[in-house]
Amino acid sequence: MRSDMKELIELRAEILKALAQPTRLKIIDFLRDGERCVCEIFPAIAEEQSNTSRHLNLMVSAGVLTRRKDGLKIYYKIKQPEVLQIVDIVTYIVKQEISVRHKLLKSA
Repeated sequence: MRSDMKELIELRAEILKALAQPTRLKIIDFLRDGERCVCEIFPAIAEEQSNTSRHLNLMVSAGVLTRRKDGLKIYYKIKQPEVLQIVDIVTYIVKQEISVRHKLLKSA
């Protein structure tokens, strides 16, 4: 496998891993409406500030979020709007799977 293809696959996996965690998905959903201060994020998702910061930093490192500092406050936002499309597609797939399973349970 070519090294550029290998790098592309690894970067794709890194982004998907950054999204594949419940706390991180809550953060993404909260940031749908735009940039937010970390001081708003952790109470909104009902997580400890230190835990929230760890997840935010991981998503920044993966290229999912960006951050900026304004005085003492740190603000985060989704770097690429297409991230929301990924999450929405997964949500659609999950809803379809739930529907199929529900139909199977009804017919059993």
